[in-house]
Parts: sequence; structure tokens; C-alpha cells
Amino acid sequence: MSTQKSSLIDPVTGRPIEYDRLTEEESGPTLAGVRQILSDHPSSGLTPRRLASILIEAEQGNADAYLELAEDMEEKDLHYRAVLGTRRLQVSQLPITVEAASDETADQKIADLVREHLVDSGVIGKYLFDMMDAVGKGFSVGEILWNTTANLWTPTRIEWRDPRWFQFDPVDGRILLLKGGAAGMGMPEPLKPFGYIVHTHRTKSGLPIRGGLARAMAWLYLFKNFDIKAWVEFLEVFGQPIRLGKYHSGASEPDKATLLRAVRNLHKDAAAIIPDSMMVELIEAKISGTITVQKEFAEWADKQVSKAVLGQTGTTDVGQHVGTAKAHDKVKDDIERDDADQIGDTINAQLVRPFIDLNQGPQHRYPRLVIRRPDPVDTKLFMESVKTFVDMGGEVEQSVVRDVIGLPDPPQGKDVKLLRPSVGAPAPAEPPPDPAVEGGQIATQSQQSSAQATGTDVIDALVDAQLADWQPLVDPMVAPIHDLAARCATPEEFLARLPELLGTMDTDKLTEALARSMFTARLAGTTETDDLNG
Repeated sequence: MSTQKSSLIDPVTGRPIEYDRLTEEESGPTLAGVRQILSDHPSSGLTPRRLASILIEAEQGNADAYLELAEDMEEKDLHYRAVLGTRRLQVSQLPITVEAASDETADQKIADLVREHLVDSGVIGKYLFDMMDAVGKGFSVGEILWNTTANLWTPTRIEWRDPRWFQFDPVDGRILLLKGGAAGMGMPEPLKPFGYIVHTHRTKSGLPIRGGLARAMAWLYLFKNFDIKAWVEFLEVFGQPIRLGKYHSGASEPDKATLLRAVRNLHKDAAAIIPDSMMVELIEAKISGTITVQKEFAEWADKQVSKAVLGQTGTTDVGQHVGTAKAHDKVKDDIERDDADQIGDTINAQLVRPFIDLNQGPQHRYPRLVIRRPDPVDTKLFMESVKTFVDMGGEVEQSVVRDVIGLPDPPQGKDVKLLRPSVGAPAPAEPPPDPAVEGGQIATQSQQSSAQATGTDVIDALVDAQLADWQPLVDPMVAPIHDLAARCATPEEFLARLPELLGTMDTDKLTEALARSMFTARLAGTTETDDLNG
């Protein structure tokens, strides 16, 4: 079947997008092909020799038995299932946010599109738990089922796929191939671009198939399974008396069989019949020494599993000191953040970017989806620090502050910077005193009083007073320059058009202020001279 290829290139595989294939389900189960839902259970009768063989086969490209064993381990070992489930739930229930690439309107609109169709729709949140299946098995695969309308591509859902239906390229051991092709009957094929989320979770360096925790846990699972089996067999006869049957030297085989059945029935039914010539003796079970070795080994094995999965034992085992448990919980927090970052990186690369490319075309920068528990913030201290920083002349993006204190985005077209009050919203200043009133005595007397109080020169005090209100005076001159810079596309264009601004700059306020300052300074100097001569 012919497919419509696009100029879009999958950044992961380097192959062009085929639109027709995006709307088709490709990796579903088949009845007669290689992708069947039926599974073997290699954990039954597992021996050390068989386990070693399974692990080696997985390295060599045939990982079916290993993946089936990993599934069995989660079903049969309750402690492994509990701690692995805890780690998966830690991430799958974290808040999901979208950070725009910048405060520009276009970037904000793209972020809103991602937020609406990927986060608010629940597409990502519903898949996070299945995606974390990679922690145990080393990798997880989800097929993106796309829906298209006249002007929008959206993922309707992400369908978890059985990892046994895929295999790694035998050359590099990292590129995933689909077994059986789209029909399920052919040779392995590359995955369709923009069609899958393949997450390989880094719990150790090396090949993905060797990175799952199930591989490290397999040997403990085997030995613990032997231990539990012996424990159960012991408990079956624990406390039961030994039943000893005696028969005479001439007893026939049928007589011996009858005596054996009688001895066994004494254990089950506490009743039996035997011939007169035979005898049954009950010997009291006297057990000496410790009988808790199986339990101790099982508990030790569980602690090792807790360390491997959660990085500690303090939050899973009873009896830990409170301080130790808190320290261990910090370790679990570190693992949670790393898991969430890895999951977020995969989703950004394999879902967020394809979604934007299909709807908006390739971008120079993309929004970022973040999966993380928000850090606790003292909003009062934060706002005080922001205010101090802004008062000192710094500029802060409003989006940063809104994200921290939880305020919604403002309507479009509003300012995106927090500025000093004198710049962003200058307070109305009182008009300067008229130097003609009383011959300028009002200005000079105030300046002299201030100078005498502080021990500074009158002229210096006048200079300081004038510099304090310089911003409103130069704004009418600087504003046209800022407007021109915003309209020019290149620095060359800005320099070429700069002379045009000479006639548009309003210098009246600055000229008037300078004239008043010069008059006041001269008057202050004259007054001070008269005081000295007087």
C-alpha cells in the first residue's frame, strides 16, 4: 500500500514521516503470528542452570524467556511486586506541568496546545504507570494511536505493548525492531516514525536488555523460592509425631502396603486400621536448635530487594529508627526525581516534539514537559527577595513569579516584566518649586537645612536631589529609541534609521529641569557666600 511521505524527519531514526501509517494500529496482537498473548512461565521448576541459560539468551537477542520470567517474578514474589509498584506509583502520580520555551506569544500558544491535548486530556498521565514498566524489564514500548482532523493531529491514547513483541537490533543492541512486521508474520521491521514511545530506563550503564532490575533480582528470586519451598515443607510436618509402623518378618507385600496406608492416614485422619500382627508406634517430635533459618533468609533477601529497587530499607521494613527512616526517605526522593526526569526526557523527545512538528512544523525551540513534585517554597520570603531585586534595578519575568506562587497567566498583551516602580509605573511627582517665589528662598532654604543636617555641601545635596528623579526626565527621549529597536530586524537597520529620531525626542522636561537646577544652584551659591561674608 502506498503511503504519503512528509518532509518531516524523525529526529530519533532520521526517517521521513509517513502520514498514512500514523493512523493505523501496527503492533497489536495476532492470533497466528509471533505476537501472541499466550505466555510460558519459566519460573516453574526454575533451576540455577536454567536461569543462567535464560539470562545468556537474553543477551544474545532472544529475550522472551527473560521477559516472561520478569513477569512471573512480579506475580509470585509479593515483596518485589510491592517495592517495584511503589517506585512506579511514585512517578505516575506526580504533577505534570508544561514550561513554554519563552514568554513570547507564539511560544506561549504552543505550550498551551501541549497542555490542552497532552496533559489536560490525560493522555500522558494514563500511560505513566505502564511506561515505568521499563524499570523492571529494562525497556517499555507504547504505540501512539493518532487521530487527525482538518487542522489538528492529536494522540487518542498510548497503548502499552508486550515487550516480547519487540527485539533489539543484533548489531548495536539498542535500536528496537517490531517482530513480524505490521502483519505479524514477516521479518522484524523498524518502528514507524512518530508512532511509538520507547523508554529505556537507566538503572545501570550498558545494553538496555541488561539494565532492568529483574535481571539483578532473578538470582535472589530463585534462592528465596528454594528457601520458601523448604520452609513450607518443614511447616507441613512441624510438631507432628513420627509414625513408625512395624510388621513381622513374614508379612506379604499387600500387608506392607496396608500398614503404610495406615501410617499415612494417622497424619491426615488420625484414624486407621491394621492387622493384629502389625504395630504402629508414635514417637514424639523433639526439635532442638533454631528453626527460623528460612524466615531469616527470606527477610534478608527482601532487604536486598528493597535496596536495589528503592535504594534503602527504612521505608519498607518495620523497626527502623525514625531518623534513619527519614534519611532513607531522602534516598527514595532522589530516585523519584531521577525516574521522573528520565520519563520526562523520553516524552519530550518522542511525543511532545512529534505533536508540535505535526501541527506547527519544526521549531527552533520547544516547550518542555516537566514531571516533578514541586519544591516547597516560602512565598513570603520569595516575594521579599524579588521585591528587593527589582528595587535594585533587576528585571524578573512574570511567568517565573507566577509559577512559584501559583498565579494564573495574565491576559495576552500585558507586560511580561516586573520593573522598578519608577520605570514601570512612575508615581506622579510634585512640581518643582518656582524659583521666582521669594527669590528662590524656598529651594535654597530647604537645601541648606538638609545640608546642615547631614553635614554635606549645599551644591552636593542639590545634585543628589536632582539625580533621584532623573528617570521621568529622560524617558521621553529614550522611549523612541526603544520603539525603533523593537521595529528593526537587524542592527544595521537600527543604525541607519537612528538619525530619524532627532526630531521626535521630547527634551522639554529635561531642558526645563536643567535650567531650574542651574538657577537654584547659582542662587544657593550666592546665599552661602552671603552667609560667609555676613
